[in-house]
Parts: sequence; C-alpha cells; structure tokens
Amino acid sequence: MSKHKKAASAKSTKGAKASKKKKASTADGPAALPVVDPAAGVERVLVITAHPDDVDFGAAGTVAKMTKAGVSVTYCLVTDGDAGGSDLASTAEQRAAGRRIEQTNAAAKVGVTDLYFLGHLDGQVAVTLDLRKDLSRVIRQVRPDRVICQSPVLNLDRIYASHPDHLAAGAAALAAVYPDARNPFAYPELLGEGLEAHTVPEVWVMAMADPTLVVDTTDVIDLKIEALRCHASQLGDPDAVDGLLRGWGQMVAEAAGLKPTRTAEAFRRVDTA
Repeated sequence: MSKHKKAASAKSTKGAKASKKKKASTADGPAALPVVDPAAGVERVLVITAHPDDVDFGAAGTVAKMTKAGVSVTYCLVTDGDAGGSDLASTAEQRAAGRRIEQTNAAAKVGVTDLYFLGHLDGQVAVTLDLRKDLSRVIRQVRPDRVICQSPVLNLDRIYASHPDHLAAGAAALAAVYPDARNPFAYPELLGEGLEAHTVPEVWVMAMADPTLVVDTTDVIDLKIEALRCHASQLGDPDAVDGLLRGWGQMVAEAAGLKPTRTAEAFRRVDTA
C-alpha cells in the first residue's frame, strides 16, 4: 500500500450520531428529507472510493463543508485510475501518476491534504480479503468518526454510478467498517503493526436510490466544480463541468424537497455503532 502520510491522531469520538438536522423550507412546505450539517458531531471523516474523481462527482461539496468547519477529512483511493483516460500512447504507470496528481490537486481545492492510494488495479477491483485488510488498516490508522463510501448496490437507472469497481469498493468498505476494523482478531498482523481495533459509528453511502439525508451544497458548489476540473485527463469538455454539476445538484435538491435554486448531495446513513 502506498500513501501520502499516516493520520496523526488516534483519538476517537462518539459524536457521529449527533449530526444536526433541520427541515429546509420550500414553496410547498418542509423538505422531503432531513437537511444535515455534515460537520456536526465529527472530528475525522474517511472517504473511500474506487477511482480518482469519484469523490469529486459524489461528495466534494459535503467534504468542502466539513473541512471549512474544521473537520479533518482523509481520502482513500482503492485504485490509481490507471485504466482511465483517452491517451492511447500513455502507459499505465504514466496514467496512474497523472491521476494521483489530479486527485491530490482536486482534494486541495476542498481542504483535503491527507490521501492514501492503495494501488489496486483499475477495472479489476474485487471484494477480496486483501482489499478488506487494506481498508481495515487505513480505518485503524485514521480512526474516523464517519466513513463515506460508494454504493454496493447495482442501480439500473444510473448505470454509470454502478461501475463494477464502485460496487466492489463500496462493499469492501462496508465490510471493513463492519466487521473487520473493529475486530481485534481480524487480520492479527495489523495488531503487530501497532494498529488497534476501531469502531466506526456511521457510514454515509453515496449514489443510493433511497437516500435518507441531504447536504445543502449551494454555498460550496464552486469549490466542487473547481475540484472536478482538476481531473483534466477525464474531461472531454471542461467547460461543461459547471452546468453538469449545477444541474445534477439542483436535481438532487429538488428531489429532496429543497428549493430548485439550491444544490445538494444525498446519502444513505448506515448506523454501524
């Protein structure tokens, strides 16, 4: 496993359930889903995704709100994205190196400087014990109050969000949260590395057909757009990013019952305490 650095703090908190919720008013009444302050009750959050750019599509607005409020956010990328892009003359090593740089720059746009790159092969992610152990190691190092991950559920209405790597990364992340990372007898070699078991109180899952909460990202949508624009190798038309993300964000907000002028990101909260 390669990584930029280890998380320095091993102190865990119990406040992940204390997320503040409020009902957003609309022209027709209260919002259909609770609007949550993502920074409430948490000190450290770990985001696990399959590829560079996945977090920027799905949760960069939420990340920006958390870091602005002082929450420490860490990214864990299962792959380096070495199978992504359109430059047929490039090597896998060149693509991986370029995408690591793009993700590092994108993370900085939303206040994240702590990144782990696990180096699993892009396009070949599977829910293996090796991946579960790698993710359990990162969870024990970061000791987050919340994990944000991708959906493990195939959604035929949003097939692009259901890339096989996304599904596998989501399933492996959930398995690492429960039961692996909290079980001192799972992967005993991690204890030998000085990594004590850690219980993550909650998981927020992206791209679910049945979300249970939303985050209003209207005040940070520009940062989300800036972050996604860092992934130049993946963007056919960089000028279209603004309209694309604003449009998607407004669709999520409207579906959640927010005013159509707002943007939002939606998640399903899983209690794992």
